[in-house]
Amino acid sequence: MKLDTLATLLWLTLISTTESTQPPFSCDSSLPLTKSLKFCQSALPISVRAKDLVSRLTLDEKISQLVNSAPAIPRLGIPAYEWWSESLHGVGAAGRGIFFNGSINGATSFPQVILTAASFDENLWYRIGQVIGREARGVYNAGEAVGMTFWAPNINIFRDPRWGRGQETAGEDPTMTGKYAIRYVRGVQGDSFEGGKLKKGHLQASACCKHFTAYDLDQWKTLDRFSFNAIVTPQDMADTFQPPFQDCIQKAQASGIMCSYNSVNGIPSCANYNLLTKTARQQWGFHGYITSDCDAVQVMHDNHKYAKTPEDAAAFALKAGMDVNCGDYLRKYTKSAIMQKKVSEAHVDRALHNLFSIRMRLGLFNGNPTKQLFGNISPNLVCAQQHQELALEAARSGIVLLKNTGKLLPLSKAKTNSLAVIGPNANSAYVLRGNYDGPPCKSIEILKALSGYVKTVQYHPGCYAVNCTSVAIDQAVNAAKNVDYVVLVMGLDQGQEREQFDRDDLVLPGQQEKLITSVAKAAKKPVILVLLSGGPVDVSFAKINPKIGSILWAGYPGEAGGLALSEIIFGEHNPGGKLPITWYPQDFVKIPMTDMRMRPNPATGYPGRTYRFYKGPKVFEFGYGLSYTTYSYEFNSATPKTVQLNQLSTAKTVQDSDSIRYVSVEEMGIDNCEKAKFSAHVSVKNSGEMDGKHPVLLFVKQDDKVQNGSPVKQLVGFQSVSLKAGENSEIVFEISPCEHLSSANEDGLTMIEEGSRYLVVGDAEHPINIMI
Repeated sequence: MKLDTLATLLWLTLISTTESTQPPFSCDSSLPLTKSLKFCQSALPISVRAKDLVSRLTLDEKISQLVNSAPAIPRLGIPAYEWWSESLHGVGAAGRGIFFNGSINGATSFPQVILTAASFDENLWYRIGQVIGREARGVYNAGEAVGMTFWAPNINIFRDPRWGRGQETAGEDPTMTGKYAIRYVRGVQGDSFEGGKLKKGHLQASACCKHFTAYDLDQWKTLDRFSFNAIVTPQDMADTFQPPFQDCIQKAQASGIMCSYNSVNGIPSCANYNLLTKTARQQWGFHGYITSDCDAVQVMHDNHKYAKTPEDAAAFALKAGMDVNCGDYLRKYTKSAIMQKKVSEAHVDRALHNLFSIRMRLGLFNGNPTKQLFGNISPNLVCAQQHQELALEAARSGIVLLKNTGKLLPLSKAKTNSLAVIGPNANSAYVLRGNYDGPPCKSIEILKALSGYVKTVQYHPGCYAVNCTSVAIDQAVNAAKNVDYVVLVMGLDQGQEREQFDRDDLVLPGQQEKLITSVAKAAKKPVILVLLSGGPVDVSFAKINPKIGSILWAGYPGEAGGLALSEIIFGEHNPGGKLPITWYPQDFVKIPMTDMRMRPNPATGYPGRTYRFYKGPKVFEFGYGLSYTTYSYEFNSATPKTVQLNQLSTAKTVQDSDSIRYVSVEEMGIDNCEKAKFSAHVSVKNSGEMDGKHPVLLFVKQDDKVQNGSPVKQLVGFQSVSLKAGENSEIVFEISPCEHLSSANEDGLTMIEEGSRYLVVGDAEHPINIMI
């Protein structure tokens, strides 16, 4: 290569990675050498371009690219790239690819995912994804990012209520979690709501579904996620843990997935060929990159003791199908693993082909990206007013009204002259953000937001920290005695639940319960209890206490959470959120977090997990949520009562020991499954006095004779509907028996059982009989 050309390329790489207004990119059309590099020819298929690029690299250059902080390759004009960026509920600061130290110092901060999930609103989820993707590209176009691959969403099932990261998920239902993944990923990547818009694979930003798979324990007692071996049955794998990832890959077309720290049935996820290659790539058709969780390759050697040497760990990961290591194990040990013939260079080439293909799909090898497909997304779009309004809408839509005795809420703005706001979460804007957050555009404390509605507000924290080991009950009681109403803002924060920290208890921490009951007893009128938390809390004491009139669960509601909560308390918004996870009693903690079984075992007293299988007492049920108005439901006559699969399929039936007949979904085939679909028609009426928006949840419920480990109840679909007072509407749900009326058998095969079911919406039930 000529020295002047090399100098030019070095100069290009330098300015494209350091100049704050210039995003890093390759293949500058103004350079003569660009025309001779096949990987720079954007008209060629990306597979051809990626293969050409990889073929030009030395072994040392190849290995350097196998880690999240990939260095520049100056001789080819390839700038450094950072694979690790975060966007769980807004462009985040947890990764290394986004700076927030230049002209852009914040991004729209949406509610933590568990609260957004409570809206059961697919359109909202998609619009949030769109905003996150656009703001991410806007930051990149401003030259204030060195990566466009975002490690979100977290689509693990919230299996155990103690899990510190459950707040990051869409809850405990696999169908709902899969739908969340589809809408979020499509929004972030620049696809349409229905999918299919991304031509030639172009990506606005890259989304990555994590953590693959059966990951839902962080640090519980003496056990941590780095050494946990999740023992999962084929049945539970098939109908609980894997469906969201299959949806994310096949329907959402996610461009990335992350393998998890834990082992599954003895094999670390990032070393599992059957999981990463046979299932994700070959069976589900995944075309993207696979990253490890951070240091998960090292964990194979240091914690799981699965790999005897570091070279073994590197080889296991590459041969399993993993492409990039968050960490430095592959950088350190891949070359020696090749020299020791534990892994071949071909495995490295495959990984790099996947990695550079993603960077090309992002438009980073097409010349200046600001002049390409997504180059017109202005940095000024970050924190745009319409984005902040969407954050407010999301918080409003997710907050759940759990109790409202005597219609205590909403409070009258005209008649409420004084208010006491008490609690350690009332005067903190930071607590509203949850984890994996970024600096918000703006934020307002709940106390400040409530103060805008009332002339006189008294405030006392009650507890001097959320753990409430130090409490000032007398002062809090004095603040509550002489006001019209009291709002207690209690619950949890990241000191109680977070990554690497699971809870031991389900009750409120420290002396919070004592503070709440003391204040409620002293107040002139029943009090309003607001709970901030990601996971469920056993507040049975508050549920039955008549002096606690209303309970609101607000999750971690994001930058606009204080405003949304105030609007709900004072009746400017009618709450419609519904719980995306079962709220269990404190006794549930007797069950080890390590027990991965979803289904109950009556012989041993094991109650099972989640609303689909759990047989035990509940504080609040999955899907529970009140409103200021009343809704009623009725199935219309257009909904069929019989599904005759025997007229559609020649698939052989199987009869078990109880003489129950089944047919295999796989043997029925795609065409017959499509023909078997039918519609359920539901009339919804707002029979109250206040306009409202709420999600309508459709379940299928088994009859009393549940066979073969089938779920007692299963969410089939959900739609958000807005109705004025007195208005009614008809909602139509499409039901696929192969998907919605089936269950996995003990071998993990999906079967449809003959016999009776019930479609359920609210208190309305519709019998349906399946004939095989």
